[in-house]
Amino acid sequence: MTPVESAPLGGAEHFGEAWPKLLQFADMIVREGEKRGLVGPRELERLWSRHILNSTAVLEFIPQGSRVGDVGSGAGFPGLVIAVCRPDCQVTLIDSMERRCEWLLDAIAELELTNVSVKLGRAEEFVGNYSADVVTSRAVAALKKLLPWTMPLLRKGGSMVALKGIRVDDEIDAAVAQLRKYRAEFADVHVVTPFGCDEETRVLVVKKK
Repeated sequence: MTPVESAPLGGAEHFGEAWPKLLQFADMIVREGEKRGLVGPRELERLWSRHILNSTAVLEFIPQGSRVGDVGSGAGFPGLVIAVCRPDCQVTLIDSMERRCEWLLDAIAELELTNVSVKLGRAEEFVGNYSADVVTSRAVAALKKLLPWTMPLLRKGGSMVALKGIRVDDEIDAAVAQLRKYRAEFADVHVVTPFGCDEETRVLVVKKK
């Protein structure tokens, strides 16, 4: 049986009322994630550090009461984690695969979340009939590809908040033309070490004019 990474100590104190639901979500992933093709067997060994806690790195860049669209939600990282930790936000999970959307709906029901909905389809299909204050993503695509999918969903003055790897600066350099085309005011990289993690992660914030 694949070993499963333990939840961090102090989670209840740090996350408060969200903690029981994060534990419940982790348990769902352990029970069904591999079986439903959402995570690989080795991913359970770093379920908390690499996936759940890593997802919390975006939280400080989401203003209070935001409408959040999460593009390429997959197993729920970071979108479901945002919904659990930020009940003040209305979160829309967007994914193009039906089985992933079924999983997300099952998770929403089991976690009894009332601030989150699911859209089945590609992000570009919803331009014009959906807009958000913040659009999040994780491991979806390089910035050059990501901008055309996310920026049209943002209202004026909104922000794209993406979890990125160590080559994020190279991605920004390669996307200068797209940043200009989609009216980016700035693209800032923040280095964050989430609670319970030893490794830092990078959060890219692109502000729309």
